[in-house]
Amino acid sequence: MKAPLEAEWWDLGLRVAGVDEAGRGAWAGPVVAAAVILPGPGAYPFADSKTLTPAERAALESLVKEVALAFAVGWASHEEVDRLGVLQATHQAALRALAQLTPRPQALLTDYLRLEPVWRTYAETPTAPLCAPPKADRLSPSVAAASILAKQARDRYMEALEARYPGYGFAQHKGYGTPQHQAALRHLGPCPEHRLRFAPVARLGPFEPG
Repeated sequence: MKAPLEAEWWDLGLRVAGVDEAGRGAWAGPVVAAAVILPGPGAYPFADSKTLTPAERAALESLVKEVALAFAVGWASHEEVDRLGVLQATHQAALRALAQLTPRPQALLTDYLRLEPVWRTYAETPTAPLCAPPKADRLSPSVAAASILAKQARDRYMEALEARYPGYGFAQHKGYGTPQHQAALRHLGPCPEHRLRFAPVARLGPFEPG
């Protein structure tokens, strides 16, 4: 079995944070980032959240919180996505997650999320290692654990929007651009949780309560 991405850093005794996000490509709702520090080498069953069923994600979310040395979730609202752009809003969510970790991590792994400016602002030393390879959520249990926490937190938020803004199907598509969501937007127009800078939403104009 191939060694996880953080194996070398664990061998050096470093605390490694895995960071991943959920919601970057959605048309509505926040971007959510999670950060997880696992206690070191182990046989972790965590996997990319996109490959898991809802029941599997729920069970593994509980396990992450049970075994992690530290974990946290950071949020960037749909207003921040509109104001800052989705990339900078994601950076803000990641920094907010990292800032909550105790103890602080000494190395950072992300799933192809370029967090150099955020990490250099936050890290204890300017040479603290950072790695952001593609598919890290499949190659790192720390990043996989973060992906599970981020998706679970965001999914719960979007499911709660169903009651506030019925008719959009948020509980089903979680704000992504499915045919169901597109049809709802054509019929209802955007709601206050939509990202108005995203072209498919912007074309429909501002939300006006009925």
